[in-house]
Amino acid sequence: MILAIDVGNTNIVIGCMEKEKVLFTERLSTDTVKTSLEYAILFRVALDLHGIDPKGVEGSIISSVVPPITPVIRTALRKICGKKAMVLGPGIRTGLNIRIDEPSTVGADLVAGAAGALAKYQPPLVVIDMGTATTLSVVDRDRNYIGGSIMPGLRLNLSALVTKTSMLSGISLDVPKHAIGRNTVEAMRSGLVYGHAAMIDGLLDRMEEEMGEKLTAIATGGLSPSVVPACRHEIIVDKTLLLTGLQVIYEKNV
Repeated sequence: MILAIDVGNTNIVIGCMEKEKVLFTERLSTDTVKTSLEYAILFRVALDLHGIDPKGVEGSIISSVVPPITPVIRTALRKICGKKAMVLGPGIRTGLNIRIDEPSTVGADLVAGAAGALAKYQPPLVVIDMGTATTLSVVDRDRNYIGGSIMPGLRLNLSALVTKTSMLSGISLDVPKHAIGRNTVEAMRSGLVYGHAAMIDGLLDRMEEEMGEKLTAIATGGLSPSVVPACRHEIIVDKTLLLTGLQVIYEKNV
């Protein structure tokens, strides 16, 4: 049994994995001010809520795109598990062949997502991770990570729109019933959700055209259930994809 931690700019996802089974997942707000003790308490509470004894945790692995917080999370995990956490980065075997201009610049979350996708789905494939940013990562049929696309995430777009627009707030991100909004709030929801879905569809069209073949599309991240139903491409939603990837990578390095 291991703990897999994905540290994003907005949220930290903690998952407890046993073999191929996800025992639980929880989502915390990313806070660069919290101490290792505060994070240790939060992680311990999550374990307790799900009836997991920390003594049964054999190890842990972290992927992080927030470098200042990584050592804090690592110390927190050692406090509750008594073992040094593995950090996804240089020197860690991932099973991926990264074929881009600067392989070292690929985010740990993108590596984990691609590793998880290859463990469960047949390439060529594209992983769509919807978080603070929406990223599309492409793996070819030879299991090479060949690049992708990055654009602002749905909530980032919402925040920018509300911040710059007077007297508008509290817009939900559910799929609208109509693309043609009948009032300002409905029109904004349409633009946000259907607009984001259209960008994803458009990028998938262009990527498949460049590849000359159809890609298996897998979406993950907290916002994927809000956007995928509005997409016209067939897209699999896999909420635990990154955690699966972290488990696969952990097992390659123990």
